[in-house]
Amino acid sequence: MTSSPPPVLPDERLAAGGARLAVRYRGRFSAETVQRLVADSYAQLAEHAHVRTHLVVLAERFAAERLDALAHVEGAPGVGLPRVLFVCSHNAGRSQLGAALLAHRAQGRVVVSSAGTHPAAAVEPVVAQAITEAGAHIANTFPKPLTDEVVRAADIVITMGCGDACPVVPGRRYLDWPVADPEGAPIGVVRIIRDEIDAHITELLDYLPGR
Repeated sequence: MTSSPPPVLPDERLAAGGARLAVRYRGRFSAETVQRLVADSYAQLAEHAHVRTHLVVLAERFAAERLDALAHVEGAPGVGLPRVLFVCSHNAGRSQLGAALLAHRAQGRVVVSSAGTHPAAAVEPVVAQAITEAGAHIANTFPKPLTDEVVRAADIVITMGCGDACPVVPGRRYLDWPVADPEGAPIGVVRIIRDEIDAHITELLDYLPGR
């Protein structure tokens, strides 16, 4: 790490969130490292946000996910629960469907995350509806940019239409699920896409350890 001072956070609430994360990761990461990552998470989300009402809360959640991934990478990758990352272009449709359905069906046996190479401002409303209809949770999901530590922490990276923009990290297992993009589609079509993704997840669950 360099000796440069950590960035000044743009909001007192964000600074409070950074302080909470610093306590959570005390002994693993310095407060300065946490603050830098919180500031970077906020900046990356703000770049794509249309409405910033909840941006501070989302930035803290995004930073926590990145810190968890970084702790895994710097600790003992390949042990503990399998980690699966879903990637699509906007992280507003297919990757959100995949992540929500896998988390719902795995019931805590898998660490699931999702990201986009060019994240949208929000999850597609019909995608959120299709997820909710399947009994999965959508409340805490939001489009996130793809970051290095999240990719390196994943055991399996599932790409869904991001093409050459999806990164390749040696030693990771890559799966490409060529499902249709639900953007702009009616709910009936999105349900078909959801069920196709769910069929892929059935196969994935059979493959994952502990089954």
